[in-house]
Amino acid sequence: MTRKIGLIVGSLRKESWNRKVAEKVKAMFPEGYEAEFIEIGDLPLYNEDYEKEKNEPESYGRFRKEVEEKDGYIFFTPEYNRLCAPAIKNAIDVASRPYGKSKWGTRPAAVVSASVGSSGGMAANFSLRQNLIFVDLIPLQQPEVYLASVHELFDKEGALIKDTEDFLQGFVDAFVNHVDRF
Repeated sequence: MTRKIGLIVGSLRKESWNRKVAEKVKAMFPEGYEAEFIEIGDLPLYNEDYEKEKNEPESYGRFRKEVEEKDGYIFFTPEYNRLCAPAIKNAIDVASRPYGKSKWGTRPAAVVSASVGSSGGMAANFSLRQNLIFVDLIPLQQPEVYLASVHELFDKEGALIKDTEDFLQGFVDAFVNHVDRF
């Protein structure tokens, strides 16, 4: 059976460093795993009135279905004002509603944060982990992934430098072991 992993990138920017990292991580999964992006850029801000009026955006249904079909998730976030990307928070809210019908379930998850700054998005990573626990996802504890000065971790051809590639492969291997426990 193939395990399906959803990759959710919080930076919506076309040349996002987090998207570039996620693309590299996607290619690191072993046979028996299929990692695919779940797009969140088309999700309007969550509004409970959509539920009450039975008039939810089509993108909500598409997103919830894609979330429900996955066996685990990796969230990639930059840091905005010491918090995770607002697009990720919105996506978590959309799939956790309506109340009592969350699509997240008790599935494994992980957080990768990348930043051009020196902290690697550590505060964003922590804030996102708190949110994942609340919606009943089970975050991978180790290794923690904070990629500082991410713009320096790629060579001129767009490949990851060897140390970073090895570190991320170790992360993917640990995440696969985490998923296999479920």
